[in-house]
Amino acid sequence: MKALELRGVEKSFKKRRGEVVRALDSISLSVEKGEVVGILGPNGSGKSTLVRVISTLVLPDSGEVEVFGVDATRHPKQVQRSMNRVSVEASFFKKLSAMENLLYGAKLYGVTSSEARPRIKEILENIGFASKRATEPMEHLSRGMQQKIALARALLTSPVLMLLDEPTTGLDPRSKKDVQAFIERIRDAHDSSILLCTHDMDEAEELCDRVGIMMDGRILALEEPDGLKRRYVTNGRVPTLEETFMAATGYSVEEAAAEAR
Repeated sequence: MKALELRGVEKSFKKRRGEVVRALDSISLSVEKGEVVGILGPNGSGKSTLVRVISTLVLPDSGEVEVFGVDATRHPKQVQRSMNRVSVEASFFKKLSAMENLLYGAKLYGVTSSEARPRIKEILENIGFASKRATEPMEHLSRGMQQKIALARALLTSPVLMLLDEPTTGLDPRSKKDVQAFIERIRDAHDSSILLCTHDMDEAEELCDRVGIMMDGRILALEEPDGLKRRYVTNGRVPTLEETFMAATGYSVEEAAAEAR
């Protein structure tokens, strides 16, 4: 049984002027148990919509989404218990402290404060978050620090399927490395399956067993990073992942994002 499987998933949105935009165009992919699959794409490529559909926040127009063999559309509550999502637009109670937000998040999953506190301390240490700042209101923390708290909140329940939507966006290089290392430890310790959506080529290559390239709501290719790069060998030279993205799409990530606007 696969951790995640999508078959022919489509999703369109209607803009104010009546224009219909297809955010997901016949998406089919799978994530095996314990596997990290990365989806590379610029802003506007459909990555965030993909994560929202899998996490049951948005219903697909057609197609099937299964989480550990359970139909996510028909049984959203059941699949929600086995996964967690970290998004670049994570929301918090800004007047409450980081610790209070984390304890509240734990309570929603049935974890008591006494159980959660040592777990929170361990997670914050592992992602390089100074514990003394955990008592400060969220509105006083930087964008990067808030993103670390979003990741900590998702990891509190040791989810078996993690949906990471640009999890290190806004982090400084040191914090980014801390978070990436912790993601690897979580995968190894809990055999978690991970879908990582990012536009960071190095992050995808370092963390992912397989990498897909997404553009205009479609997945153009999905395979191991080395295999993906070998598709575009020129004169015996294996390209970088960024060069591979450009060869597959005709754009750099920045150009593709500008084109999507």
